[in-house]
Amino acid sequence: MSEPIHKKIGKNLQEIRKSRGLSLDQVSEMSGVSKGMLGQIERGESNPTISVLWKIVNGLRISFATLMEESTPNVTVVHMDETTPLVEEEGDYRAYPIFPFEQDKGFEVYSVVIEPGCSYTSEPHYEGVDEFIMVMNGQLQVGIGGNTYILEPNMALRFTANESHTYTNNTDEVIRYITLLHYPTVGK
Repeated sequence: MSEPIHKKIGKNLQEIRKSRGLSLDQVSEMSGVSKGMLGQIERGESNPTISVLWKIVNGLRISFATLMEESTPNVTVVHMDETTPLVEEEGDYRAYPIFPFEQDKGFEVYSVVIEPGCSYTSEPHYEGVDEFIMVMNGQLQVGIGGNTYILEPNMALRFTANESHTYTNNTDEVIRYITLLHYPTVGK
């Protein structure tokens, strides 16, 4: 059974306030909502009106949805074998979404496995997307803009991913690497 919305709002408000090092008095001053009302909301004792919530989100400069979304746990453990990979090249290229994209984080992380002899070309990402690759094992060949980069274990590569790029395994060993895609911040 999911948590009542007013309890979720209260927890999120308190989390945001504390993460910014703000007192109830400071949030009250920023939002125009009384300290008492803010305290009741945080404790889940009050079901605030939409107009009160708008005052709070405007004062804190956050989105309305931020107060209502499920809170992210402080610790997340991911088992790659429990994730469903994105598959290309008849299964020879597998990208496991370890940390899927979240708007407020601006990035996503995949663990990638490339079988021997496989080559996969990725379409260009949109302007401003950076890709970071960290090879764990195997020898990865990355082709970007007419240049080829050979990455061994414990090597990393960063590039602007706005043109097609190719990942190749020319060896007889399975390659494993981590890739992080960082997306530009919208509206800043």
